[in-house]
Amino acid sequence: MDQNETLFQRARALIPGGVNSPVRAFRAVGGTPRFVQRAEGAYFWDANGKRHIDYIGSWGPMILGHGHPRVLEAVLQAARDGFSFGAPTEREVELAEAIVRHLPAVEMVRLVSSGTEAAMSALRLARGATGRSKIIKFEGCYHGHADALLVKAGSGLATFGHPTSAGVPAEVVQHTLVLEYNNIAQIEEAFATHGRDIACLMIEPIAGNMNFVRASVPFMQRCRELCTAHGALLVFDEVMTGFRVGLGGAQAHYAGLIPGFKPDLTVLGKVIGGGMPLAAFGGPRAIMEQLAPLGPVYQAGTLSGNPVATACGLATLEAISQPGFYEALAQRTRSLVEGLSNAARETGVAFSADCEGGMFGFFLLPALPQNYPAVMKSDAPKFGRLFHGLLDRGVYIAPALYEAGFVSSAHSAADIEETVAAAREVFRTLG
Repeated sequence: MDQNETLFQRARALIPGGVNSPVRAFRAVGGTPRFVQRAEGAYFWDANGKRHIDYIGSWGPMILGHGHPRVLEAVLQAARDGFSFGAPTEREVELAEAIVRHLPAVEMVRLVSSGTEAAMSALRLARGATGRSKIIKFEGCYHGHADALLVKAGSGLATFGHPTSAGVPAEVVQHTLVLEYNNIAQIEEAFATHGRDIACLMIEPIAGNMNFVRASVPFMQRCRELCTAHGALLVFDEVMTGFRVGLGGAQAHYAGLIPGFKPDLTVLGKVIGGGMPLAAFGGPRAIMEQLAPLGPVYQAGTLSGNPVATACGLATLEAISQPGFYEALAQRTRSLVEGLSNAARETGVAFSADCEGGMFGFFLLPALPQNYPAVMKSDAPKFGRLFHGLLDRGVYIAPALYEAGFVSSAHSAADIEETVAAAREVFRTLG
């Protein structure tokens, strides 16, 4: 009997769709979700006891792999001391110090419990600090499920977005402009038309929710220039990329390519919690001091700075800060991407891929797309066949065409070789 199917039937009777986050339901690829029983290193075992090489890693946080000994010990010790206090702890300060030490654009930071909460709070802070209402986001970038950010593009250049979820009134997103990623002409028009009213431009510098799409250097430079010229804040959503693509996040990558570059606000999550529910947002002191209890912008959270979560995050940051960590991680990720690309080429499958640090993405397209409309040209049925072919061979990638993948320091050369060999077998069936 398939224990995964049995659990899924039980779950669907009590949980909408049988899952607590939609992508887990396998709706995009079909079939039965894998219910994880345990995980260790680069692997997890499902309810049937089958081992899978894991390239999701809890959607990014498990940069050290599952159950890293130093992280596990830190969590166990923190749990012994107490699960939650509703009062400040020294470890909150230590985690804030670690974040600020590695991100020059961040002078102060506020800890929260999820990426959605961090993005929502950063948006409120940007509006409060500037006294403006309008915001810019980009089609294909996901910033959590706060109402003002659940929007799709309007019907033309620099038009306002429309809700993409029931329960979000049109009035809530009337101040949200949705533009095309990597389209300089659109951001110039948006600022020319609405510049005095724009509070912030929020962007994933490397978008991980239309698979893996980089902001081009000219596009990112123009975003920075226009925000500065019009008094708007540039908000980097680094929930995925923060401490994942490098110790300084994606902002360090762009700072190395654009002299003097830095965002005004940074949204963080995933890696800074090491797998526990923890996120943060931060920026210059003058902006962050607009937050309560010092300023008029209210934000609060009962479990913010949770002592077990901060222990997990701090131990993770300490481990990834060791010399050579990111060089080795990036090399391992590149070997995966190059191996997959070679296997696709050998078997005649249209394929393109990219990576940075421990984050990667691939498309069943001959060239890397630069925006969401181009991503949408991917062959979804063919991807579904690829996904299930890999799953049958014990390789677990995202069960959706539009999600990035993640490599951990626990992935070995043998894991990469096994993955590429499995992909080559599946590619031969795709034609």
